[in-house]
Parts: sequence; structure tokens; C-alpha cells
Amino acid sequence: MAWLALFFAGLFEIVWATAMKQSEGFTRFWPTVTMVVGMILSFGLLAWSMKVLPLGTAYTIWTGIGALGAFIIGIAYFGEAFSFARVTAAVLIVCGLVLMKISTPA
Repeated sequence: MAWLALFFAGLFEIVWATAMKQSEGFTRFWPTVTMVVGMILSFGLLAWSMKVLPLGTAYTIWTGIGALGAFIIGIAYFGEAFSFARVTAAVLIVCGLVLMKISTPA
């Protein structure tokens, strides 16, 4: 159950990061509200998962999900650069997440 909570914490990290971009420096109300709610849910689920999972594992996977998701959203919705080097970096992040998951005791 902690892994599922951590996964959703990572998804909510993507939500709040995207909403922060859309808030235009906290000048738009609804994106700012979405960001705050996303942060509360993300941090709450992360904290809950850390009751069971090791700190290093939980935090690394949480930030990795958020980084990868923000990378994809940035390309798909904000027209950010799509290059071999950036995709390679994203693939390396995924490899690190998989290695972190399989090297953590059950």
C-alpha cells in the first residue's frame, strides 16, 4: 500500500508543478489553488508512505516520478525542447527509479 501511496504522491507532484507553471507567478487564482491542493496531497501521501518505506527510496522515487512527469508535460503541453540528450536523461532517471525499487527490501 505504501508503494501505491508513493506513486500517487509522485502524480500529485506533477499536478502541483504543472499548476505552478500555469499560475504565472501566483497571479492566476485557480492554478494557484490547484498547486496548493496538489502540494498538500503530494506531501501527505509521501509522508504516509515514509512510515513504511526507507527515506532515501521514497524521496528518490517521489522526485523521479515528478521530474519525469514534468519533463513529459513540458514537452507535450508547453512546447519545451525534445532532443536526444533530454530523452536520454529521462531514460536514465527511469533506470534509476527501477534500480531503486528493485534494490529496496520488501
